[in-house]
Amino acid sequence: MLLWKPFMLAASFFFYGWFDYRLTLLLGGSVVFNWGLGIAIGSNPNRPREVAAIGVTVNLLLLGFFKYFLFFTASFASMVGRTGPAVAIILPIGISFFTFQAISYLVDIHRRQLQPHNLVDVALYLAFFPQLVAGPIVRATEFFPQLKVHAVAGSVASGEAAWLIGQGLFKKVVVANYLATSVVDPVFEAPNLASRTELLMAIYGYAIQIYADFSGYTDIAIGIALLLGFSFPQNFNSPYRALTITDFWRRWHMTLSRWLRDYLYIPLGGNRQGTLLTYRNLALTMVLGGLWHGSQWTFVAWGAIHGGWLALERLTGGFRVPAVIQWLITFHVVGAAWVLFRAPTFGHAVDVFSGLLTAEGGLSGINAVAVSLIVGAIVLQFQPLGTAKALFNRFVRLDPLVQGTAFAAWILVVTAVSPPGVQPFIYFQF
Repeated sequence: MLLWKPFMLAASFFFYGWFDYRLTLLLGGSVVFNWGLGIAIGSNPNRPREVAAIGVTVNLLLLGFFKYFLFFTASFASMVGRTGPAVAIILPIGISFFTFQAISYLVDIHRRQLQPHNLVDVALYLAFFPQLVAGPIVRATEFFPQLKVHAVAGSVASGEAAWLIGQGLFKKVVVANYLATSVVDPVFEAPNLASRTELLMAIYGYAIQIYADFSGYTDIAIGIALLLGFSFPQNFNSPYRALTITDFWRRWHMTLSRWLRDYLYIPLGGNRQGTLLTYRNLALTMVLGGLWHGSQWTFVAWGAIHGGWLALERLTGGFRVPAVIQWLITFHVVGAAWVLFRAPTFGHAVDVFSGLLTAEGGLSGINAVAVSLIVGAIVLQFQPLGTAKALFNRFVRLDPLVQGTAFAAWILVVTAVSPPGVQPFIYFQF
């Protein structure tokens, strides 16, 4: 066995254990369980659905216990007028991501799209540190072939990696952090005290903040993986240029969208069982996708908005209005739903929406820097693909010494213009 695999695996477990060493036991148990069950599924010539179902169920129960036990017990206690359990359960960081990858590994073996792999390969797939805590969600059919290529690779795409890491750092450290600390957090903490202008800026600001935060993390993760010789799938593709919610989900968190499609929507029946059941499957997929993001009813409502709008678009065949109107509708539906995603309670969300009608107006709450970041981020979504690609290719073709110097200078620029402190990545909580 090549030494780089155990070394990278040890590094991944060390990285994960840095948050809490006890979590490595959970991750290790998931690895051993899914490796063993994968062998059990693959060794049976019939690959029975029941064995795969056991694996999926156990993975979901593990995720459900840590992520949703207190949520559902508290909700039930509230319904019957009781007090919820007085216990605390630590949410293991990244559990949603490695659980989804484990499920796809087992299901793909059951579907005969994949053969079982050895313990080290499965462990490296589930624990690989660049994407362990917040994605992208990589499929085993994409990851395992690269283990073979990696063994004979003589170089890495350092130029591409430096570009992505530098881009991701600017999105996160400058754009997302500034909007969070200067606009979004103060308003969402006390929406009743904000003016109408400040509320609008917070809504638009959060739409850009969450995009810059998550796509920035993804850029960094993909860049680090490239430095280690691995290529991850694209996770964002200018989502705020979408003209429909359907198109938005082809561009936003693309690895989660395809996971929900292939492992939830299609197994539910997809669009093969008639119109009404198609709408049900769309709604159920998005509601469960919302619940995947967090154990709050606001996330369920967020998913329901997207599911309902997807069904409406399918029902109407799309709105027959000019493209700019379609874009405005889609962007504001997404933005309104983000309010529920960001608000800690329904009460906060109601305060934000009601404030748009009742709060004082005026221009006193305008933050010129925040407006520039919001408008600039949206405009960049519409830049011609060829322009960005040309700049990227020019950088990649530079001499490595020039690339390194440019990257170091860029880090200094990012550090100089970034606000004090660093906000946690939003998707670390999922």
